[in-house]
Amino acid sequence: MEPKKQTLTGILKGYCDSDFAGDTDTRRSVSGFVIYLCGAAISWRSKGQRSVTLSSTEAEYMSISEVATEILYVAGILKFLGISVEYPITVNVDNIGAVYLSKNATTGSRTKHIDIRYHFVREYIEDEILKVVFVRSENNHADIFTKNLNKEKFNEHCEAIGVREAKKILQHPR
Repeated sequence: MEPKKQTLTGILKGYCDSDFAGDTDTRRSVSGFVIYLCGAAISWRSKGQRSVTLSSTEAEYMSISEVATEILYVAGILKFLGISVEYPITVNVDNIGAVYLSKNATTGSRTKHIDIRYHFVREYIEDEILKVVFVRSENNHADIFTKNLNKEKFNEHCEAIGVREAKKILQHPR
């Protein structure tokens, strides 16, 4: 008798963000993301991008591809474990231009230079595996990986990703 498959409805989601040309030496941007499964952060990363971007929209679009790659990996593991995931999986990003760019299947003169490695996201959106949506910056949990935040925002994002001891560390007198 085959075990019954379990479906996880809407519980796999990601947040991504980037700075724009944050590295003062190379002018490369930094991508950051966090992925949640059942409300718990299971994967996160902050990493310099491979190339220089020409706009904040392009830097955010590259960040979307980073989180999409990881989400698809996690979905594959869940499938291997016999857990089916409901699609589309939501990817939250705080740049409207990047949301539009991810959904726009045509390549214009402003985006033709973007490498194919980033355009694969469009295929997953068309196939309704991923859905890229806009989220306000103050609600983007990935901001903690790409920006200098004030104490309140830092603590709020730490709480959101499950880092509960950050408040104690920040309150410790030095």
